Amino acid sequence: MAFGGDVMFEAHLAPLAEDPDSLAELAGTLGAADLSVVNLETAVTRGGGAPIPGKPFTFRTGPGALDALAGAGVDAVSLANNHAADHGAAGLAETLAIREDSPIPMAGIGRDAAEAYAPVTLTAGGARVALLAGNDLLEETTQHHTAGASTPGIAATRTAEGRRRLAEAVTAAKGTHDLVVVMMHGGVEGTHCPGEHLIDTVDALAAAGADAVISAHNHRVAGRGWVGDTYVHYGLGNFVYYLNRGEAGHTGVLTLDVEIPAGDAPAAERDRPRVTGARWTPMLVGGDGIPRPADAATTEDLAALADSYRECTPAAADHAG
Repeated sequence: MAFGGDVMFEAHLAPLAEDPDSLAELAGTLGAADLSVVNLETAVTRGGGAPIPGKPFTFRTGPGALDALAGAGVDAVSLANNHAADHGAAGLAETLAIREDSPIPMAGIGRDAAEAYAPVTLTAGGARVALLAGNDLLEETTQHHTAGASTPGIAATRTAEGRRRLAEAVTAAKGTHDLVVVMMHGGVEGTHCPGEHLIDTVDALAAAGADAVISAHNHRVAGRGWVGDTYVHYGLGNFVYYLNRGEAGHTGVLTLDVEIPAGDAPAAERDRPRVTGARWTPMLVGGDGIPRPADAATTEDLAALADSYRECTPAAADHAG
């Protein structure tokens, strides 16, 4: 499985959402894995409602963005983030309507809490993969558009109740899927460190049985490694993004190797698939918003920087098992 960070189609990137082939070159990097996932950090609406009042940055894109991501080899997106409902209830309603005809599924958003916290099911190599998602931030989206018992919105983990609900969804998915992956949106913006709240949320999801927890939001690459038997990346950075100066342009693709036990027995009777390794492939966001591999020397420097960010995370570089 491969993962990319924050994707949006703002400013000069808007034409990318109008061309289904605009991101096709990413099929050789992000899209080369059996399954690929990114965080789509924008409302998906042609018009939608007015932006959330007082919110300094609001983003939206049309449904063509989903076709462009599908053309890059992306198999699913997370919308459990702080920009998925930037255009209020009307924009959220249109996002959910567009979801019905989307070429790729959206995790972490729904017509009610039961749907938002439920997994999207992906399949590869004979394995059923549960993809769940949650927003760990305290801001306008979680205050006004967290999914409720009978109201639409996103899956959020900022409250103890939201964290408990997502952890319970992880445990439930463990009983119906071979692998459970959670895409989180949290951390401290502009830093390489995750912050205590995200660390605690990741720990709860790991304890609930998640095989991998992958986060975005801080717009910087953060640390990664093992928390017990769970592989964790605390921040993938930007990916397809309208800013690329300095560290905002540092990005990459995280690829997890998953071992699927052989045999003809039903999945429930075999050993579970497990994450056996991980690779970080550094990239740089180009002036056109598209990430690409760097030259060998720059790649080496970026890899060393990414390794150094483990210093402020609880993740271990190696799996004890």
